[in-house]
Amino acid sequence: MQYYVVMIDYGRRGREAVVDPEITRREVISRIASGEYRNISFIHEIVENAVEDVTDTILTEAALPEIPSEDADLQAIRLDHARDLRKHERT
Repeated sequence: MQYYVVMIDYGRRGREAVVDPEITRREVISRIASGEYRNISFIHEIVENAVEDVTDTILTEAALPEIPSEDADLQAIRLDHARDLRKHERT
């Protein structure tokens, strides 16, 4: 049997361990990426009688790729520049 234990820290309100043998690795990653699981203390993978800390691995997999905002700005700058050139050609 394999399952995951996700320990969520609520600060002064305490901690909660989410343990559900029906939740797969993919589901844990999905819940982290969606923001359902926040302030995670640790994630353990339980397989038979072995426990493995997979916190870093799963958090890395769940991280959304960072899209630099500069790309959008550069495109807007290029479009503005092209528009300005067209505008000045008319006069």
